[in-house]
Amino acid sequence: MAKVDRIDLRILSILQKDGSLSQRDLAERAGLSQNACWRRLKRLTADGLILGTRTEINLADLGYDLTVFVMMRTRHHSKDWADSFRKHVEALPEVRDFYRIGGDWDYLARVVTRGIAHYDNFYQRLITNFDLAAVTGFFAMEALIEDRPLDLRALD
Repeated sequence: MAKVDRIDLRILSILQKDGSLSQRDLAERAGLSQNACWRRLKRLTADGLILGTRTEINLADLGYDLTVFVMMRTRHHSKDWADSFRKHVEALPEVRDFYRIGGDWDYLARVVTRGIAHYDNFYQRLITNFDLAAVTGFFAMEALIEDRPLDLRALD
């Protein structure tokens, strides 16, 4: 685990909310000089704490208005099968998140599509050539909290 201090946590918390800030604005919000902020950003990136930046897109306005949480159970638990299944799921562009989980189910995927017909198409591609014991989908009605940045300073 990388060593961070309160200033690093402040920088990371600010960036989680707005990764497009200029270095000058970030330094100002963090209460640092630009040089000090730049050095910290470089170290945080080198340490693997900052993985990159991205732009959040309103997918619903592009027609991707259906979010489904897909639970999967399998009879197969070998490393080779799991690796093959992971590659298969990674190739499905509708998958936003994919987890191996504990409990009654083995995998959870968050899938975004353009309605139920597109979800059915996704489902058919998901199960093709893979022996899954059970698959069920939970259809999201409304996102109440989504991709919320963690307040790292409050968690410390």
